[in-house]
Amino acid sequence: MSGLTHNTPAPLIVFTDLDGTLLDHETYSFSAAQQALEAVSAANIPLVLASSKTAGEMADLAQRLPCSPAALIVENGAGVVWPGESLAAQTRHAELLSALASLPPQLRAGFSGFSEWGAAGVAADTGLPLDAAAKAAKRQFSEPGRWQGDEAGQSAFIAALAAKGITARHGGRYLTLSFGADKANRMAEVAARLAPKARRIALGDAPNDAAMLEAADLGIIVANPHGTPLPPLKGEGAGHIRRTSLPGPEGWNQALCEILISQGLLPAEQT
Repeated sequence: MSGLTHNTPAPLIVFTDLDGTLLDHETYSFSAAQQALEAVSAANIPLVLASSKTAGEMADLAQRLPCSPAALIVENGAGVVWPGESLAAQTRHAELLSALASLPPQLRAGFSGFSEWGAAGVAADTGLPLDAAAKAAKRQFSEPGRWQGDEAGQSAFIAALAAKGITARHGGRYLTLSFGADKANRMAEVAARLAPKARRIALGDAPNDAAMLEAADLGIIVANPHGTPLPPLKGEGAGHIRRTSLPGPEGWNQALCEILISQGLLPAEQT
């Protein structure tokens, strides 16, 4: 985690999802968002990555970004990684797999997760290189996968897990299982530590981002033509949540630049 640095509190904090939001759905590139990322860095605005990705995956990305993230919300909010600190919560992945195994066989059979696939299977399903897939498969708090049965079976599966204290959240590609906190919970926790009075900006594209978007002072739904569009969210009619027309990092860049211009943190002629 040596690539992370702790930014000084600022009037804004930016919380962002990765796949389909800051990262292109197909290429996993953030290059189209370079301008806004550099502007966020220049304005000394804390950037917090919030993703279903593991700590290992996100640490690699953090070191490549033009601004150093202030914190990483990992595995859909199941854990938080701070610069220079070990993971705040104890891993619960083994406990999660044990709960899965205890389900009735007909329910358990409908779900196939990363732990079953291994690095090669994750690489084949995600298109990631094998070394990156190995990091994605190394879970500490959660278990992503695919439901392979019908909708009624999925509802029963989710209800059975809920009885064991496990939540199932749909992301851009996968159904992710975890205990407890989500991205919105962690956003509040991170903001309280970084800058309690700062305005929270959240960007995301998928159902597992909805709570974070609704809890932010301003939520940005980034267009993702590869996924099912998010339904109208609470606060959208009042303007507390907006939508981009451009997809992925292009939409991310446009939305952040507009926000920074409105705050006087980026000259309009630079966009």
